[in-house]
Amino acid sequence: MGNELDEKLEGLLDKYTELLLGESTDALKQWVIYSHIAKSMPPLAKHFNETYPEAKEEIKETIQRIKQMNEAHRANQDR
Repeated sequence: MGNELDEKLEGLLDKYTELLLGESTDALKQWVIYSHIAKSMPPLAKHFNETYPEAKEEIKETIQRIKQMNEAHRANQDR
């Protein structure tokens, strides 16, 4: 892909992640992509997890961080 398209898609992913999770970091964007793949092609995600167990652990850590972010966000809304 050309640089212009790369930049636009990166901006789209940034905005999506920010709207979904309240911020956009590389780890959160990776989670968005992984989550989509896991939902749309579970066998591919399973293969990835089996092939790269260390990456699977990183994804699990990111998922835990997202859960904590959501809990904190909900707690702030209740105030």
